[in-house]
Amino acid sequence: MSTTIALLGQPNSGKSTLFNALTGLRQHVGNWPGKTVEKKEGTFTLGGVTYKVADLPGSYSMSANSDEEVVTRDFIASGQADVVCILADSSQLERSLFMLADYAGISAPCFLVLNMEDVAKEQGKKIDPDAIEKKLGIPVMMFSATDTKAYEKFYAVLERALKNKSQLNVSALENEYEKVEGYSKIKSQLDDGVISGYTPMWLTVKFMENDKVVSAKLKNALPDEKLKKIEETAGGQNGAIAMGECKFKWIDGILSGAVSSSSPGVQLGKLDRIFTHRIWGKPAVVLTVILGLIASFIPALPFMGIGSAIPMLKGPVTASLSGAGCPEIVISVLCDVVIQSLGYIVQMLGFVFGVTFVFGLLEEAGVMARISYVFDNTMGKLGLQGKSVMPFLVSFGCTMGGAGGARVIDNWGQKVLTIALAWAVPCGAAWSIVPMLAATFFGAWSVAVIVAILLTMLLHMWLTAKIFGRRLVKEEERCGMIMELPPYHKPKWGALLRYVLGRTKDTFFRVTKVVMLVCAIFWLLSYAPEGSNSILYNIGIAIEPVTKVFGLPWQLFLAFVASMVGKEGSVGVISALYTGGSYGAAFNAAMSGAGAAPDLTEILLANVARPEALAFIFAITFNLPCVVALAATYQEIHSAKWTAKIALYYTAVSLVLAFIAYRVGMLIW
Repeated sequence: MSTTIALLGQPNSGKSTLFNALTGLRQHVGNWPGKTVEKKEGTFTLGGVTYKVADLPGSYSMSANSDEEVVTRDFIASGQADVVCILADSSQLERSLFMLADYAGISAPCFLVLNMEDVAKEQGKKIDPDAIEKKLGIPVMMFSATDTKAYEKFYAVLERALKNKSQLNVSALENEYEKVEGYSKIKSQLDDGVISGYTPMWLTVKFMENDKVVSAKLKNALPDEKLKKIEETAGGQNGAIAMGECKFKWIDGILSGAVSSSSPGVQLGKLDRIFTHRIWGKPAVVLTVILGLIASFIPALPFMGIGSAIPMLKGPVTASLSGAGCPEIVISVLCDVVIQSLGYIVQMLGFVFGVTFVFGLLEEAGVMARISYVFDNTMGKLGLQGKSVMPFLVSFGCTMGGAGGARVIDNWGQKVLTIALAWAVPCGAAWSIVPMLAATFFGAWSVAVIVAILLTMLLHMWLTAKIFGRRLVKEEERCGMIMELPPYHKPKWGALLRYVLGRTKDTFFRVTKVVMLVCAIFWLLSYAPEGSNSILYNIGIAIEPVTKVFGLPWQLFLAFVASMVGKEGSVGVISALYTGGSYGAAFNAAMSGAGAAPDLTEILLANVARPEALAFIFAITFNLPCVVALAATYQEIHSAKWTAKIALYYTAVSLVLAFIAYRVGMLIW
């Protein structure tokens, strides 16, 4: 037996927490067929029954204001869900029940979960779910998705809703609609089942709200005579305000006598006075993120230690396999690809664990909503929303963490654009070598080089937003967030750790596939049996007349290519190539982040001219961040096409920037 549950709720209603708790690691993420909208599905088993859970895209209503909202309502109306679980935030019921009011009129069975019960209690609110259930006619329960002990009650309510096929009582809401001029006349022209899954009441409301998708469907479904009468009655006026007022009146009626509070209204706290301050708000938010970024290294250290130790296995493995007569090429694959890549992945995974834990903690406490709120207007200039600022700032530490941080963005196009812009932010690995290279070649003028890089970063992000933004986020769909600042509250440590561990494990398996594949390709291109040269070496020599146009001799160009695996290893590549080492050894240096010769400064100054150094610095800074960031991007956006587009775009732009830097350098030196 199999039963499908759809989770429906506004952003920050706790929907993702419930989904993760129900399905654990038995979940997968992709895109809806024909739509660039994220699709989350998972399963759990209870009493011999397998339940499929669909985590529908977070939205504030059931209107056709975005692809996410259209996907959500089409899935529900299609009948694929046996029951719909509607979540509302108990601490902000007046706002969060708007989704329920907008759902009213869709015929799928449902039940209501008043989540964040603990937060409501902290606010001094008392909620009577039985009184609300009596008015709505569907099961209603108080709940805290972070409390593992509360799920037995959730399962009981779920089974009751499935058994009774609970339908929402909409009579009181329809009484409000009937007071609006034209509603009854339009509804009278619509028969039951005119559009499968929707009642005449719901269709009438959406038509009066000027819902373009519903209007188009009605034009196809109705005879010309009825359609003409409907259009004449509507008179071209937008009834969204009138319909919205009806919904809020209905919500007030539902909550009347069912909700009481023993504490005064929420006042703006000391922290919010700082975060929302006209002058100090943004600096305070940036400082908070930077401190969070620094704190992320504390829980990351054990992973980084393990990752650093894994390559030590290469020696014993090589000795054992050689003693057993294993072919050299097999030993090289196991040691230089599998073991080396695994160590690299675990190190990077440590940072993902740390970032997810620290910023998950800030999210649970209510701080992340403030960060999004403060930067919403600024991000809007790039076609994004306030949530995008966190991935940008985290990318100064690790682009992989920045890509992962974009998961909180509900709109797929804005998520892809956010990650595309985050790639322009030089990561910690870049900052570990760029200042060293700049100081080596330019001395006191290295400060000017760093400033030029930061200014180029801002210009790069602006141009990238212009180029990709037109396709990813249409002008008419660009808008800021509609949100209330949630109350601060204590995080549930158990739920947070389960989420972080689940996310880290999921990231490990998804990223490993891509990293292993890419590193295997790099290994194959750089592998050179004794007495021969590698494919990549031969390519580098052959195309040097072209790469020199960008200011990159073949040694620097191969170091540029290796920086796609790991930027910190590019100096090891330079050391190997300018001292007569093999490119295979240089590749291993790129993977391990080591291998630089002790006299690197002398090697660089003796072999690389200043204009070439400037070109190389800009090339590796704005090149593809690293193979792990590439894998993380694919994991988050679920599109090989867009991942490849972004990667090729950054490779091309980095070479263009190298060309410009080289020409500027030639003019100066």
